Amino acid sequence: MSAVEDRLSELGLTVPELVPPVAAYVPVVRDGNLVFTSGQLPMVSGALAATGKVGAEVDADTAKGLAETCALNAIAAIKSEVGDLDKVAQVVKVVGFVASDPSFTGQPGVINGASELLVKAFGDRGVHARSAVGVAALPLDAPVEVEVIVSVAD
Repeated sequence: MSAVEDRLSELGLTVPELVPPVAAYVPVVRDGNLVFTSGQLPMVSGALAATGKVGAEVDADTAKGLAETCALNAIAAIKSEVGDLDKVAQVVKVVGFVASDPSFTGQPGVINGASELLVKAFGDRGVHARSAVGVAALPLDAPVEVEVIVSVAD
């Protein structure tokens, strides 16, 4: 087990199985030292953990936890490509999408769930650039979607 997985274990988390794509794409692509995940939904055991708009059917605290689940699924995608998570040299960029009620403006706080988990898992290598975007709808009526770009050392 990697040091990253040890840190996750201390948080009571394990790297889940790779979430299969819901359409015509692959979950992860590597180009040189960069690894790009596809958008990860808050899937747990093959099903969405919640559905609906943040600020309406889903509260911000729940959505923040769902963003953490998305990040954990992104970690699983990265692991499927690189094998050992300790090869991750840097989390470079996180993009988070929040299916938002029109009056909801707390997208950055929601996506903090993903960002905070990545820092806990990777330490200083988990500090990253980020965008947090409110959108009208996400696939399968998911409240949150997160994609991650990392650089890896060989």
